[in-house]
Amino acid sequence: MNLDPHYYPTASRRMVTFGKRGMVATSQSLAAQVGADILRQGGNAIDAAIATAAALTVVEPTSNGIGSDAFALVWVNDKLHGLNASGRAPMGISGEALRALGHEEMPAHGLIPVTVPGAPAAWATLSERFGKLPLPTLLAPAIALAEEGFAVSPVVSQLWQKAYTRYKQYDRPEFAPWFEHFAPEGHAPKAGDIWRSPDMAKTLRAIAQSGAKAFYQGELADAMDAFSREHGGFLRKEDLAAFRSEWVDPINVRYQGHDIWEIPPNGSGLIALQALGILEALGDEPHDPVETLHRRIEATKLGYVDGLRYITEHSDMTHSVEQLLAPRYLEQRAALIGEQAIDPLHGNPLLGGTVYLATADDEGNMVSFIQSNFEGFGSGIVVPGTGISLQNRGWSFSLDEQHANVLRPGKRTYHTIIPGFITKDNRAVGPFGVMGGYMQPQGHVQVVASMLADKLNPQAALDLPRWKWVAGKTVEVEPGFPDHLAQALERRGHHIVRSTDALTFGRGQIILRNAENGVLQGGTEPRADGAVLPV
Repeated sequence: MNLDPHYYPTASRRMVTFGKRGMVATSQSLAAQVGADILRQGGNAIDAAIATAAALTVVEPTSNGIGSDAFALVWVNDKLHGLNASGRAPMGISGEALRALGHEEMPAHGLIPVTVPGAPAAWATLSERFGKLPLPTLLAPAIALAEEGFAVSPVVSQLWQKAYTRYKQYDRPEFAPWFEHFAPEGHAPKAGDIWRSPDMAKTLRAIAQSGAKAFYQGELADAMDAFSREHGGFLRKEDLAAFRSEWVDPINVRYQGHDIWEIPPNGSGLIALQALGILEALGDEPHDPVETLHRRIEATKLGYVDGLRYITEHSDMTHSVEQLLAPRYLEQRAALIGEQAIDPLHGNPLLGGTVYLATADDEGNMVSFIQSNFEGFGSGIVVPGTGISLQNRGWSFSLDEQHANVLRPGKRTYHTIIPGFITKDNRAVGPFGVMGGYMQPQGHVQVVASMLADKLNPQAALDLPRWKWVAGKTVEVEPGFPDHLAQALERRGHHIVRSTDALTFGRGQIILRNAENGVLQGGTEPRADGAVLPV
């Protein structure tokens, strides 16, 4: 193995978790317990994923909410299915309208960057097609947590305080409901404080009983429409009513004898696939750990600059997925990697890039599921009386008419949240994911390479200190990253910056199935309040 944990003396030594009948891994232990209980009740991996996702909107509202978007990769009956539940821009929004309001770029917070939330539709769509238990049963634990309250966990409390400070800068009436709902005592809850939300319980119950129709066509849609109109937003009931989740064909590359799968654009999983494809094109992994790290960083940079240049709504892309993943093009990109760090530029293939959970059951089903409000609580907007915190995915749109991801009415923006999945010889190996904004494709590359090239188990792969390419030759490393490796990378031309905030390096979960005996092994993120629970 090339990056043995002995190179990282400060890495965690948490043991990998094994299970036989089923498994749930996610970033918050209460939500993991909800999913495990659903499996014990006779639900399948899809049911467990839905229940866990709904519970996460309550117990980790700092990363996702009822107003989130979602994506899923679902292995059922020996086939991998992809679900895109990312929302579209309101039909009434446009670059011209925003420039008339004085905006030169998309604002980060408030009602303007809000696109149609997709998470409730994802739950209902997954349940209808693949679930065993009724949706009200699956959402009942989340409803109970919201009504009865729960003790806030340590990492969530840190993220809550960051959001409180962030939204305090906005002295506008549309932000007041966020403080009334998420900081009713005048401050963010501390670790160990009890927090509850009757409003979220009421909303989740309406979603459960209506199969999410109340959210997109009923009283909840009316509430979102009214609040948006009152405060100058663009989201309307017609936009919500028109929303549909989309079943999509996952995309893949071959790496280390396995197939690595991601959701196609508008998701940024293409970035991870390009990076892994470039590493595969480079040939055998070197025995030198510095060279190994250098290659992985450079490949990720090259994937990222292509992704940021070309990824947008699939139908609007100027270069196809097939062109960007073509073996000849990946070989051309790989040839750019030499001894020294490069300042990467996008290529041209026509010449020759949050909460995450994984579940598994004893029927062979496995789910890779991710949902997110984008940055923290998202837009900072809570619809009064509903507990719905709206995402700010529209922040990723560009107002530059020449940009691939230019804002258009009804368009889906470049999306950072990406679920991953591994297969081998047409059999499921398992789901994986690393949440954390623009860290996600980089996290995918790091954990996949650690497991498949370095032969680490899922927990060891998640425990390793991470790096994060920022721009040009600048790479941030987290506190536990070994100094001797950082110095060696500096000699290769990388500008290494030590970060003091481990929470910015992503938070992942992994479940793998042994092909011979069906035993599951899982890992959970040491940087979160998570748990991996066997059933």
